[in-house]
Amino acid sequence: MAAGSFTVGLVQMAWSGSAVAARDAAEAGIRDAVGQGAGIVCLQELFASPYFCQEEDTACFDLAESVPGPTTERFAGLARELEVVIVVPIFERRTAGLYHNTAAVIDATGDLLGTYRKMHIPDDPQFFEKFYFTPGDLGYPVFETRYARVGVLICWDQWYPEAARLMALGGAELICYPTAIAWPAAGPGPDGEAERDAWRTVQRGHAIANGVWVASVNRVGVEASEAGGLRFWGGSFICDPLGRVIAQASDAPAVVVAQCERGLVEQQRRAWPFLRDRRIDTYEGLRERFLDGGR
Repeated sequence: MAAGSFTVGLVQMAWSGSAVAARDAAEAGIRDAVGQGAGIVCLQELFASPYFCQEEDTACFDLAESVPGPTTERFAGLARELEVVIVVPIFERRTAGLYHNTAAVIDATGDLLGTYRKMHIPDDPQFFEKFYFTPGDLGYPVFETRYARVGVLICWDQWYPEAARLMALGGAELICYPTAIAWPAAGPGPDGEAERDAWRTVQRGHAIANGVWVASVNRVGVEASEAGGLRFWGGSFICDPLGRVIAQASDAPAVVVAQCERGLVEQQRRAWPFLRDRRIDTYEGLRERFLDGGR
């Protein structure tokens, strides 16, 4: 990979009421980001649909599509036209009865480099993702794009240090986190601000612990449901390998763009050589669900 820098863009959107409008808004955001110099652009989790996981409804499986499919074809053409790498989250229909929460990575040539399937699937009130998504089975791939080596993790994945570490070990310079995280529609509870701070802090920690750039893009707006609705808090941000936030959004639709100096990965890993000092001979227990009694 060439020396110098790469520029990342995030498209933070509110649900606009239809898949057609969402794809149009995403394309407009990508064009805006490229106009500001972005060479890599990431869209938010499940960008082309509402966040349907608030309820369990088999009719929502009709929202899924194949990969490759209509959405990847559209954005492959855009990537080719603008010479931009695009991370495109998709509700993937693999076959009847088998669905994934997926992100496709399209290179600046328009070629589909591959996909990442969300590995960690939550099951909480208004986040009933286990009803819809089969856990990923592609591991933690890193994609050699025109501009940088990119890893992708999706939403609930962002709480797991193991996932970020495996991306770094695979050579990622940048980890993108398309996400959909929210408070109840009525607003945050007493721990709401702490929850949002924890969300940002843990991702900044992944950047620091692994010496990588991190870019996280969230939804915004209130999405109603019979379960009470969710208020997506936005706050999309890009941080450097020392965890410093260099660009961020508020809780409104926005395009966030930041230039990422590739040399900071090397610089930070020389200063804090965590990869050098890992005790890989002592980590067998990480493969266990729980170490009963310290065994």
